[in-house]
Amino acid sequence: MKVTLKAARIAAGYKQAEAAKRLGCNTGTLASYEAGKTFPDVMMLKKIEILYGVSYNDIIFVCDKITS
Repeated sequence: MKVTLKAARIAAGYKQAEAAKRLGCNTGTLASYEAGKTFPDVMMLKKIEILYGVSYNDIIFVCDKITS
């Protein structure tokens, strides 16, 4: 089942500040990932998969900009 990054965090039972701390980033960085303003690197994606218990393939990364 595909879920957004925010939904995956909430389903794992983490508030944004706690998840950011466990991932080793600040809250603003995690908020930026969740809003689609920036994209996590491979190392961060692995941490997210482990912490949230969800595969990268099941995460929907929203994008706030449409490019043509």
